[in-house]
Amino acid sequence: MAQMETMIKASGLVKRYGDFTAVKGVNFEVYKGEVFGLLGPNGAGKTTTMEMIEGLRRPDDGYAVVAGYDTRKDLKKVKEVIGVQLQSTSLFDLLKVHEIVKMYASFYPESVPIDPLLEDMLLQEKRNDRVRNLSGGQKQRLAIALALVNDPQVIFLDEPTTGLDPQARRTLWDIVLRLKERGKTIVLSTHYMDEAHVLCDRICLMDSGQVIALDAPRNLVRSLQSESAIEFRLEGTEEWERERLNLALVLLGRVSEVKQADYRNELFVLYTDDLQTSLVELIGLASREQWKVQDLQTRTATLEDVFIHMTGRGLREQ
Repeated sequence: MAQMETMIKASGLVKRYGDFTAVKGVNFEVYKGEVFGLLGPNGAGKTTTMEMIEGLRRPDDGYAVVAGYDTRKDLKKVKEVIGVQLQSTSLFDLLKVHEIVKMYASFYPESVPIDPLLEDMLLQEKRNDRVRNLSGGQKQRLAIALALVNDPQVIFLDEPTTGLDPQARRTLWDIVLRLKERGKTIVLSTHYMDEAHVLCDRICLMDSGQVIALDAPRNLVRSLQSESAIEFRLEGTEEWERERLNLALVLLGRVSEVKQADYRNELFVLYTDDLQTSLVELIGLASREQWKVQDLQTRTATLEDVFIHMTGRGLREQ
């Protein structure tokens, strides 16, 4: 990474709203041609951080540089080299698809040809449809098309798949990966761990306005020091007192090869490097303690687990 060209530098970004500090000194660099993910729950500061880098919000402290241009001094230049898909995009419902793309293209000195752009976004068949008649996924693809009309070097996608069905999400994933193949630098915010894992070269985990980890997805998961997880319920735990739950967690934490034992939403999770050894000992422990194990399953560790390990709560918890 040290030899790669830096396209974005965020240095000490801070944003305050009265007594509330939404972003608390965020630092990171984004390299040319990578998909860089901002991952965290709602309210983590992802959108505010992106808007400061885009020049849509002025930071109270710190600065951002995009493609060599400081957002405080060269905002006009910054706007020429970026494309932005906002979390919520208001479009002119009565315009046809090709009309609204043509209108956005007129805002720039130079723009890409409209028909190939619509083809890339899988919207060519909808070019004469009015915006109000598009599906949610089609509107999101149109929003991305509008972000690409000036052929930007850096593309910002703010939670582009929120509210979409699985097929529409996958379609947008394919579009993002094709943009990467064309050498575009992409900053993507999301609270979907699977999306971040599939699309991003590196992930910046954010919580409460701060960066809590930054690395490649695989390295973040490896930081748990556990490759696998065992999930299960114990019958009747909803009626257990806190002391009994704490004792159960202590006993589960002593199971061979278990690195960490958690209990959340009536579900126990054991992180282990040796599934077979841990499973055998877990069954023996359950028998001795007269626990009735339910809904037992095993899986690989995920980015959600990393976030829980660092913050004590899940990505979708408020």
